[in-house]
Amino acid sequence: MSGHSKSRAFLCLGGNIGEPAKAMAAALRALNEDERVSVLQVSSIYRTPPWGVVDQPDFLNAVAEIDTTLSAHELLQLCLATESALKRERHERWGPRVIDIDLLLYDEERIEERDLQVPHPRMLERAFVLVPLSEIAPELRLEGRAISDHLLRLDASGIERVRAGGGWWTMQEQAL
Repeated sequence: MSGHSKSRAFLCLGGNIGEPAKAMAAALRALNEDERVSVLQVSSIYRTPPWGVVDQPDFLNAVAEIDTTLSAHELLQLCLATESALKRERHERWGPRVIDIDLLLYDEERIEERDLQVPHPRMLERAFVLVPLSEIAPELRLEGRAISDHLLRLDASGIERVRAGGGWWTMQEQAL
């Protein structure tokens, strides 16, 4: 990584059609192969009930912490390009998808723009984000409270860890 100073960001990855674990692993590997991004740690994979549109398969979700020299906007564009490369199609809001990569946090920045909002505007309402985030960054604070405190206010009852540990994304595809 050269040029810009490094920023710390958190991404939420998910999917519920095809083979979401493989798609999430491929997305993380693609991001990590970009010289401007380094994946620092990744949560376990969690199976989570659908949110918003509930008549669809359960999701798999994970959160990754990265270092990047990209700006928040450049990182968002890289995530969107990675989704496209993995055949993401946007048809229905909160609908089924092969892969979804959301930019949750970018350093301490607050960005309020039409195409980019950081911190992610609905992350504190979503147990499927806070469960894996609290696994890898329990010390993180948002709105003056620890992530684990925010999580206590949410219903996380349908969420189960299906792949413990963060090394899953570096494994061979057959192992996923």
